[in-house]
Amino acid sequence: MNSMYVEWRRLLRSGLRRQQESRLPLYERTRHFRSYSSWLVPGLLQTRAYAAAVLNTARRSQDLPDDVAEAVASRMQRQRILHEGDHRFAFLIEETVLRNAVADAETLAGQLDHLITSSSLPSVSLGIIPTQTDRARWPAEGFWIFDDAQVNVELVSSYLTITQPREIHDYARVFAELSSMAVYGSAARSVITSAIESLH
Repeated sequence: MNSMYVEWRRLLRSGLRRQQESRLPLYERTRHFRSYSSWLVPGLLQTRAYAAAVLNTARRSQDLPDDVAEAVASRMQRQRILHEGDHRFAFLIEETVLRNAVADAETLAGQLDHLITSSSLPSVSLGIIPTQTDRARWPAEGFWIFDDAQVNVELVSSYLTITQPREIHDYARVFAELSSMAVYGSAARSVITSAIESLH
């Protein structure tokens, strides 16, 4: 099978914690991560408070039992791979992600400060695509590329896993195009700092 389409309601029916835990083996065996997000800070870079806000929204939208605290703990545990082994991470986020009001101002400020700290990790590359970028590419969905073996795409109603090499190549090509539009290092930190200042 080259792809698997699973509705969120089916994927989450055993709870948010189980869904978080089920991803851990994939993260542990992957060496090169590429992540693009147009609407949320990627889970591996989330603070505890931001993750709680995001997962609480997911719980309410799917009318799930409240295991958010356990799911957040699992997500935080998974973040240890940022500091262990020979994993490499390339994160791309749209500038709008920095300003999306998914939580209160204090939580967002803490999350943005954490992004600045995380961007200095030796294993992490963080690119921010400015809102004013002249561009021909506008992906509608966030996606993760795990080595050259698998792509996961988060759709509105479902979670898509792609293993067809040709399709993985297509996502890698799009990621490279988006990477060329992003700012990095001090320029990225300046964009984040501006977003923090706008909260006050």
